[in-house]
Amino acid sequence: MREMGETLRETFGRVFQNRRRSMRKGRLDRFEAEDRIVTVYLPPGYDDPPDRAYPVLYMQDGQNLVHAERAFAGNPWWIDDAADKVIFERQAQPMIIAGIDHAGTDRVHEYTPTHDEERKAGGGANAYADFLVMHVKSALESRYRTNGIAATGGSSLGGLVSLYLALKHPDVFSSAAVMSPSVWWQNRSILQFVDAFEGDKPRLWVDIGGREGPEAIAGARALRDRLKARGWNDRLHYEEDRRADHSERAWARRIPRVLEFLFPPV
Repeated sequence: MREMGETLRETFGRVFQNRRRSMRKGRLDRFEAEDRIVTVYLPPGYDDPPDRAYPVLYMQDGQNLVHAERAFAGNPWWIDDAADKVIFERQAQPMIIAGIDHAGTDRVHEYTPTHDEERKAGGGANAYADFLVMHVKSALESRYRTNGIAATGGSSLGGLVSLYLALKHPDVFSSAAVMSPSVWWQNRSILQFVDAFEGDKPRLWVDIGGREGPEAIAGARALRDRLKARGWNDRLHYEEDRRADHSERAWARRIPRVLEFLFPPV
C-alpha cells in the first residue's frame, strides 16, 4: 500500500509539474503618453494569430502592478502572473492590461472627482478622464490590437476614480474594478454621482477588506446599497474580504477573481 501511495504521489507530481510547464506566459511592454509611463501586459499568444483583437483593462497606480522595485513598499500585485493563470485555466478570456503610472504628488488631485475644501485638495478627475481616454487609450489602440471592449480598475483612491470613470464614460468603460474605494472622500460625494447616473449601467466589482477600518467598511456598504437602490443588482458584484487589510498584498490576492469577473470566458 505504501508503494502504491508513493507511486500515486509521484504520478500526480509529474502531472502537476507538466501542467505548470505547459502554462504559457504573456509579455510586458511599455510606452509613454504625455510623459506618463504606461506598462502593458500582452496575453500569451498575442502574436499568433496576428489578427486577433483583445479587450483592455486600464489600471490606475501602474507602478504597483508588476515590478517590485517600483511598487509601494516593494509589494507588487503580480498582475501579469494572475492574468497568465486565469487565462491558462480558462476562467477569463485573454486581455490586455495597461497600468498607467499615477502622478506622484498630484495623485490625490487626479484621482478625486470633487474638491475638498477642508483638505484643500482634489477635483482633478475630469482632467484625468480626458487624459486617459484621449491620450492613453488612443495611444494604446494605435499600438496594439484591441476589440473596443474596455474596463478600468484600481484600489483606494484608484478605486474611487475607477468608479467615477465608469460613471462618466459608460460608453467607453463597460465594467470597472472598484477595490477598497475611498468612498469617504468629501463626505461621500461619489454617491451623488451614482444618484445622477443615467444610461447603460457598467458592470461593477466592489470590494472591501474586513481589516480596513469602520469608516472604509461603512463607506463600501453605503456604496453597495446606493448602487442596488439605483438598479445595479445583477450588474454588481460586492464582497467583503474578512481578513484583508488596505494593502497591495490584499489586492494582489483578489485580482485573479477580479479579472475573471471583468473578462468572463466566451
